[in-house]
Amino acid sequence: MSRKQLARSGGDLSRLGTDDSGATMLHLDMDSFFVSVELLSRPHLVGRPVIVGGRSGRGVVVSASYEAREFGVHAAMPMSRAMNLCPVAEVIPPSHGLYSSYSRQVFDLVAEVTPDVRQVSVDEAYIDVSGAVRRLGSPVEITTQLRAQIQERTGLSASVGIAVSRVVAKLASTRAKPNGQLLVPAAATQQFLDPMPIEALPGVGEKTQEGFFRYGIRLIGDLAAVDEDWAARVFGAHGHQLWRAAHGQDSSGFDHQAKEHSISAENTFGEDIWDIAVLEHELLRLADKVAYRVRAEGKVATSLGLKYRLGDFTTLSRSVTLSAPTDLAREMYEALRPALRKLREQRSQGVRLLGVRAAGLSDFAVTGRQATLDEPEHSGREAEVALDEVRRRFGSEAISQASLLRKRPEA
Repeated sequence: MSRKQLARSGGDLSRLGTDDSGATMLHLDMDSFFVSVELLSRPHLVGRPVIVGGRSGRGVVVSASYEAREFGVHAAMPMSRAMNLCPVAEVIPPSHGLYSSYSRQVFDLVAEVTPDVRQVSVDEAYIDVSGAVRRLGSPVEITTQLRAQIQERTGLSASVGIAVSRVVAKLASTRAKPNGQLLVPAAATQQFLDPMPIEALPGVGEKTQEGFFRYGIRLIGDLAAVDEDWAARVFGAHGHQLWRAAHGQDSSGFDHQAKEHSISAENTFGEDIWDIAVLEHELLRLADKVAYRVRAEGKVATSLGLKYRLGDFTTLSRSVTLSAPTDLAREMYEALRPALRKLREQRSQGVRLLGVRAAGLSDFAVTGRQATLDEPEHSGREAEVALDEVRRRFGSEAISQASLLRKRPEA
């Protein structure tokens, strides 16, 4: 929803006020980050429809310029459909290393403001500036200066929401785009939230939205108006988290210790395993188990770990920092599979134990989940969530991903 659409729905942003006292939570989101980075070396494409993504059979849109979005193109859309909608678009293949380089520059600048940062992807973070106010000025002043510094050093623009909580700051940054900042004073939090459609809340997908619609809940204000216990009883723990979000409340504090919490699963084999196909099958099974528990806690992981113990009890570990948070088994598996293969190639011994760990956990209702580079329009998330319901009713071993039913997957 744009600023103009929000105003039409009753949320007049100009009347929110200018009191930023207490609004010390920022949500920084780089504007069309992947496209913007590519355009730095292609200035002749500025102002034209540009898409970053793959052209292969499974290629999807990673990022689209605002000009391309006017045609209906959006991230995670199949490239074939995007080109049908916008045949004049310039398509640029992703340059992964380049994005990481610019991301480091951006967050080096953020670190100069405060260490209280929760980075959730290469181009997005929550920043608690409560400890920097006395040194650098008000939250609005800090935001204005930080955005200017990012623009000067990198040539990229950022949009920032300023609010009392992460969930409100995230919604505000979306409405500040592109290249803007929006303050939601503490006293205006509910005024800001109430007129928004319920699907604007991070964590409200198609199924959740349909559930809310059945009870006449179409706006965030509708959810905020219902009884808290009713929301928890009807929609479970996730519904309770969303009820809190509808009141501008985060489900947990901004606590670095929370990021140390991890979810893991491991298996000690009855005999040492040498076959990479068997190891990959076990990796997928463990990823499925971990992802189920991550979703059950309403979290997403920003980093993963692989535990690899040899027959002589030598234990090796590898870690992977994800470019976007996830709660899906398939994405965890794909992220860890190269590390597993490399370890198997480097070590001539059989494997005694394999383990998977999800770390850097943050709330799905606040962070949401970004599409991956090759994700089809209808992703596997719906299928994994459907399996969760079966497991809750009949036990965690009742069902698994279809690919796990094969004893030996292809290498």
